[in-house]
Amino acid sequence: MLLALILLFLHLFAGTAVAWRPWPNHNVNATDLQFGSSKKFEGSSEFVHLRYHMGPVLTENITVNIIWYGTWQRAQKKIIREFINSISARDAKRPSVAGWWRTVTLYTDQTGSNISRSLHLAAEKSDRFYSHGKKLTRLSIQSVIKSAVTAKTKPLPINPKSGIYLLLTSDDVYVQDFCGQVCGFHYFTFPSIVGYTLPYAWVGNSAKLCPGVCAYPFAVPDYIPGLKPLKSPNGDAGIDGMISVIGHEIAELATNPLVNAWYAGTDPVFPVEIADLCEGIYGTGGGGSYTGQLLDGGDGATYNMNGIRRRFLVQWLWSHVLSYCTGPNALDQ
Repeated sequence: MLLALILLFLHLFAGTAVAWRPWPNHNVNATDLQFGSSKKFEGSSEFVHLRYHMGPVLTENITVNIIWYGTWQRAQKKIIREFINSISARDAKRPSVAGWWRTVTLYTDQTGSNISRSLHLAAEKSDRFYSHGKKLTRLSIQSVIKSAVTAKTKPLPINPKSGIYLLLTSDDVYVQDFCGQVCGFHYFTFPSIVGYTLPYAWVGNSAKLCPGVCAYPFAVPDYIPGLKPLKSPNGDAGIDGMISVIGHEIAELATNPLVNAWYAGTDPVFPVEIADLCEGIYGTGGGGSYTGQLLDGGDGATYNMNGIRRRFLVQWLWSHVLSYCTGPNALDQ
């Protein structure tokens, strides 16, 4: 009982890492956004002590199981599927999503086994009737996952060892702390609710609720005058904004699935993980509020890596080998 109460506290009250997004309570201006901060050049710092806390990481072939909660367009699903399928694709044009994932695979467990290079989409479940309503809490999210893995018809497979469960909510669903504190988060399910301990992540489509926060830089909040949004690579600012958050959460699920593996700091209630350290950094020179050097497509769209057939803008990740944030479009690659 005591352990259950501790886990519940961690899940409900765990803080989010300090990383850059145009949150409504931040005092930023267009000049800061344009030129960034030299104090945090590409996230490099000798004060970051990311270390391994002896917990498991995902070293076997990783399977991603998606729950589509709410109303989704076919084209939106296709963009997200192609990003996930690009993670293990070896034939994509450089800089590639697979090159971005290479940083994740450098992390190991206590036996020296690396995180798997293989990650693929396994199964999907649609909940288009909003079975748990249009307002979800962190705990009701676990109930949504339970419904998906225990459904009478085509339940999602149970894979506690190398499976991750991705709950994606449509643009008319509000989740606890969405837009004000988080654009997504990850944790693990409680056996008392779901019946299994399963690493999962939630990411929401912010297109209607807060695109200027969670779909930045493809949308800009009204309280930052003089800054123009960038053109998204797949023509859907909400979905293109989700892609980077999905990448963020999947990378942290692989390296810290039970919140006891790779993170900085000594308090697991407030873990700073490999994507938290680099949020808002997408290219060389990035830091503070400046995204870094990006790539421009012939159609005017902005991106930093290639998938199988599409282009994406995905934040960089912390390399414990280099001790700074890096990505496949880095000028030193």
